[in-house]
Amino acid sequence: MPFEWFVALRYLRAGRAQTALILGGATVGVAILVFLTALISGLQRTLVQQTLSSQAHVLVKAREREARPLPLGAPRGGGAPPREAGAGAALPEVAADRVERTPDRIRSIEQWQQVAADVAQVPGVVAVTPTAAGSAFASRGEATKPVALRGVDDASFARVIEIAPRIRAGSFRLEGAQAAIGVELAKDLGIGVGDKLRLATPEGRGDVFTVAAVFDLGNKDVNQRWVLVPLRAAQTMLDLPGGATALEVRVADVFEAERIAREIGRRHPLEVNSWMRLNEQLLVALRSQSASSWMIQALVVVAVALGIASVLAVSVVQKSREIGILRATGTSTGRVLRIFLIEGAVVGSAGSVLGGGLGTAMALAFSRLATSPTGDPIFPVDLTPGLYLGASLVALATGTLAAWIPARQAARLDPAVVIRYG
Repeated sequence: MPFEWFVALRYLRAGRAQTALILGGATVGVAILVFLTALISGLQRTLVQQTLSSQAHVLVKAREREARPLPLGAPRGGGAPPREAGAGAALPEVAADRVERTPDRIRSIEQWQQVAADVAQVPGVVAVTPTAAGSAFASRGEATKPVALRGVDDASFARVIEIAPRIRAGSFRLEGAQAAIGVELAKDLGIGVGDKLRLATPEGRGDVFTVAAVFDLGNKDVNQRWVLVPLRAAQTMLDLPGGATALEVRVADVFEAERIAREIGRRHPLEVNSWMRLNEQLLVALRSQSASSWMIQALVVVAVALGIASVLAVSVVQKSREIGILRATGTSTGRVLRIFLIEGAVVGSAGSVLGGGLGTAMALAFSRLATSPTGDPIFPVDLTPGLYLGASLVALATGTLAAWIPARQAARLDPAVVIRYG
């Protein structure tokens, strides 16, 4: 065993109470790091997954027509204001304007097949699916509910929105006059797989569909309003022959969605929004959560470092005579410095192992405190190899750096003075 390691381990064994104290501090610090990071990461991952369970990562649709200014007093529709009675009566001069949005019908993306093929070639894009969406009414007997009619291609839609694992009854295969509805709508209308459902648009176009599947996407509003039908059927009902109101895109990395959306917008003059832009408040909350977590962890690291440094500083004072003898017998300043740095590194390494185990036990116990009706934990944790590696590196670096000041203090001791005066 190298000389520095031999002396460092002997010092740690000799001061067992001090060693246990700083080892306990390092263990608790690492446990808090592992527990907090696993909990915050798990919560954030679950929030993002729930948000994207019924939402594409990127949404591409035709741009809305711009509003136009309209003189005050002009009738809606852009006509001139009525002329007052009386021969030669002059109209008053209008100085103020109002902005009126042009009435617009459901619009399709022009040449959406070509746009979809081009979007699929953008780096990072995993899948693209067309949708034809509009408002409708679903009725069964005397019960009628307003719904969001969505015409989809079942094969490509399943690659963008992971709906197959969320099917509660039937199978997601839409052909002809088949439809898939949410669990809440099925409950409201009292229907299930195989039952008939009438859908009608506000313009009066309608058709009768057979319920082929009942899904639960984890969002009550979606489960209550979405009705998925074949793309061709929705095109007919919404008077969109061969059209698509939107292209829904799935990307490989959800946090790269905004960059990919900008790239698609640069290629095509369309309205392109990522889930990050549509859920800005959620992202602000996630960033605030991460910032508070990092601050707590930083304070824990500082507390552990101060604890290790203070205990080793006391150890230097207590062992100053032994250090003086080592220096007097020819031990170099560098060797003395390395002895105490090794002590800090050993404490940090042992603390990372013990703290990792303690943090894992705390995280798993906390995740089992409460579960949802489906059996999933309400407080999920995300324990990954990267988490343990990061915590170990932080513990090792903290222990080594915390030992630097006591190590320099020990290396600078004058052997003649400490041997004589202790």
